[in-house]
Amino acid sequence: MKDHVDFVVGQWSRAMPELDASSMKIFGRMLRLMKHLGKEWAEAMAQFGFREGEFDVLATLRRAGEPYCLSPTQLYKSLLVTSGAMTNRLNHLEQQGLIRRIADPDDKRSTLVSLTPHGQNRIEQALIVHTQTQNALLSKLSDAQRSQLESLLRELLLTFPPEDLGDKSPSADNKKLHS
Repeated sequence: MKDHVDFVVGQWSRAMPELDASSMKIFGRMLRLMKHLGKEWAEAMAQFGFREGEFDVLATLRRAGEPYCLSPTQLYKSLLVTSGAMTNRLNHLEQQGLIRRIADPDDKRSTLVSLTPHGQNRIEQALIVHTQTQNALLSKLSDAQRSQLESLLRELLLTFPPEDLGDKSPSADNKKLHS
């Protein structure tokens, strides 16, 4: 079966036969898949009323483990956004009562971002829907195909520079808060 990407690459091979458009077969499909996935994800998440990036902030706090608390710097570095974008997200989440800002016990000049019980409940419900949506979208692939796809995507991602999470690891910060 042919898809839209086959059509586009076929057009390029006729319009510019000297052009090596073979990479379009992969990246064109990845981009089209991301558009479809984005639409499915937005529909699944609509019930939670998250603005752009808010799910990611809450999920990052939740996966950090108890006490579900990170610095704003750790959050924006982890999510690859600017500090300004992070501030906007945090302001909105705080207005909704999903997070709170608290003084850093080790540095009173700094703040930490913590999930509220309401925020924890909301993100856990959203995560269930999120993973169900992803699993449904991958259900057409066998376990072996999913494993192969995961491995190939990891290989490609590892060709990029490692992502900097800052000087402090989230787990180190969380251990400090427990002591």
